[in-house]
Amino acid sequence: MADPRGFLNERERALPPRRPVPLRLMDYKEIYEQQDKKQLQSQASRCMDCGIPFCHQGCPLGNIIPEWNDLTYRGDMRTASERLHATNNFPEFTGRLCPAPCESACVLGISQPAVTIKRIEQSIADEAVAQGWIEPHPPQRLTGKTVAVVGSGPAGLAAAQQLTRAGHTVAVFERDDRIGGLLRYGIPDFKMERIVLDRRLEQMREEGTRFRPGIEIGRDISWSDLRRRYDAIVIATGAPVGRELNVPGRDLAGVHQAMEYLVQSNHAVAGDEVPGQITAEGKHVIVIGGGDTGSDCIGTAHRQGAASVTNIAIGKKPPEYRTPSEPWPMTPRVFEVQTSHEEGGERLFEASTVEFVSDADGHVVALKFADTDFLEDGRRVPKAGTERTIPADLVLLSMGFTGPEQDALASQLDVAFTARGNVAREDDYATNVPGVFVAGDAGRGASLIVWAIAEGRAAAAAVEKYLLGSSMLPAPVAASDMAISLRG
Repeated sequence: MADPRGFLNERERALPPRRPVPLRLMDYKEIYEQQDKKQLQSQASRCMDCGIPFCHQGCPLGNIIPEWNDLTYRGDMRTASERLHATNNFPEFTGRLCPAPCESACVLGISQPAVTIKRIEQSIADEAVAQGWIEPHPPQRLTGKTVAVVGSGPAGLAAAQQLTRAGHTVAVFERDDRIGGLLRYGIPDFKMERIVLDRRLEQMREEGTRFRPGIEIGRDISWSDLRRRYDAIVIATGAPVGRELNVPGRDLAGVHQAMEYLVQSNHAVAGDEVPGQITAEGKHVIVIGGGDTGSDCIGTAHRQGAASVTNIAIGKKPPEYRTPSEPWPMTPRVFEVQTSHEEGGERLFEASTVEFVSDADGHVVALKFADTDFLEDGRRVPKAGTERTIPADLVLLSMGFTGPEQDALASQLDVAFTARGNVAREDDYATNVPGVFVAGDAGRGASLIVWAIAEGRAAAAAVEKYLLGSSMLPAPVAASDMAISLRG
């Protein structure tokens, strides 16, 4: 521990500056500027190097956080990068996209703002790139075993990189035209520019991972054929099925699932032609749902020139601070102002959608909603007599995800599903079909990127044990693990 009094020396939590709102709304570049090195070292010195570092409890990857905080404070960024990559394949992803449950579990957070773990992580990863320390690690020998990874989001990529480095021949199948899954088309560039993803994919190619974009398993190749061709399969297709809102007018033109809108926008930002693109330009936009995907829709709508943006949520406004019902080190539900919220718009809570109102041509023109009535049985329903209407030319449904697509998996591979619609699995990520494993949101349900990477690493270890009888690969989490920091 370089500075044993760092957290006592009145060093306040500080993040790097964000680009001014009027400037960043003109493009899709990342919002945060590079952090001053002296400020970064000062922030790293706030780490207490606790006897029991509860940040480990918050991080399913098992990141050695106090060690790379200390190394950052000392200015030894190369060793910090080695410590960071020892437990995390893609720290440049998590440093940008993870909501940082490690910070909610930070012991310093009991009495003052937590250490800026997420920002330090990203800074280490970016410095490693800038200095050329990110090199391919191809296997020294091949095992002769083949693995198909279906889906190229964080879980699939983590599993593929681990298995490739262990000497197995790995092919990653992705139905989109480019590799990356939600990292490519679900996350706006203002949260993570695509060069960050492309650099890591190039490393994986040089290590030997084979990428097969534009191939949909279940249509172009059946799941049963894939199982015959490969010694093992990892299902990492995510949980893309959006939760529906079954109210009158749902089928009107102008009412869309959030991912329809975001995927098209990300294609357009990448320079692709998008015929009939859903756009917010000049429109009154309503985003229903208050999570990260909703925030991404808000930021995208602002950049497309929306006339207005309103975010409505059925639940109560979260408290400003942690409540006794969610004590440290749990991840508390608190009121969050994300960067997209800084850019404008209105947020309404306890608002229950009643109806989408149509014009004569079948296009949405307004949204009717009412106050939320919270019943004793837990249901939330519109409160009679409180209905009102607001203009809406574009409505985006961002109420979460219900699970993976099931039809082809069930009919072609006879994979079992849980009552919640996820792919059923054992603690070692094995499905009911021998040689078929599942990692990430497809088996867990919609969750965090840090859990996806952790499960990808653990599933890789399980696959290798199935193929060879044993494995030396790290397995940070079991499929049944539920960290205390997880919201559920």
